Amino acid sequence: MSPQPEAAPSGVIHDIGYRGYDGPRLGRNLVARALFFHSLRGVFGIGRSARSKVMPMGLFAVIWLPALVIAVITVVTASQGLLNDVPVQFARYPMLLQPAVAIFLGTQAPQAVSLDLRYNTLPLYLSRPLERVDYVTAKYAALATGVFILLAIPILTMYIGALLAELPAGEQTGDVVLALIGAALFSLVLAGIGLLIASLTARRGFGVAAIITVLVMSYSVVSGLQGIIGHGQSDLATAGWLGLLSPMTLVDGVQTWALGAESSAVAGPPGDLAGLVFCLVTATVVVGSYLCLMYRYRKVTV
Repeated sequence: MSPQPEAAPSGVIHDIGYRGYDGPRLGRNLVARALFFHSLRGVFGIGRSARSKVMPMGLFAVIWLPALVIAVITVVTASQGLLNDVPVQFARYPMLLQPAVAIFLGTQAPQAVSLDLRYNTLPLYLSRPLERVDYVTAKYAALATGVFILLAIPILTMYIGALLAELPAGEQTGDVVLALIGAALFSLVLAGIGLLIASLTARRGFGVAAIITVLVMSYSVVSGLQGIIGHGQSDLATAGWLGLLSPMTLVDGVQTWALGAESSAVAGPPGDLAGLVFCLVTATVVVGSYLCLMYRYRKVTV
């Protein structure tokens, strides 16, 4: 009788100590909220290595320290009766520090989205219950909030200096509220443009270079053309329309026309019609950036 063939070994499940999860299952909104806070902390390098904190924290210091100096000068000079208003208007501060803001956005927007594309971690985020719209919304909101914090803290620092200098509290409060509204507009426009550019490449370096180039070069070219064209009254009106071509001068034009701020550009919107156009273009940039991001991530395969 021929020997019977040995039975194939059956599979064995080994208990190696992992515990099951019997707790509550968090829903989609809480997952999106967790992604928002995780991304917001990442904007400033919190929760990352010390090396990753150098650039965002260094740029934050570069943007905040001039405001601190202005606040000190305001207190000292007002106490000596040499000053009856803040040396720099609150709403103008983002434009004065726009190169540093552009570098901050250029370095942190790719950190928010490009690395997810490069390391193919998007499928982990887009597993249930998180949806693509939640991912885009959380990233956009996190970067916009980070840029707003970057701009709002220096503005509030100057405001505190104005109050300590006993300048008219009502007037200063009204000005700082309008400046914070302007800072929110800057944040939404810049975050939308930065994320859209960063989402087009998985290479962080390419995203950094592209964002800084778009923001800095557009502002430089527009300011240069406005300076060249804006000589006569009619030429000044033409120069004002050129502000539509740069994100920084675009929002500055909205601040000038809608919020009554002093223009930091060579020329602001030339009239009410131009002011309305500046507002419509700003809204279009914000909504369009979000919709383009949604379209971009519908095309990303997971």
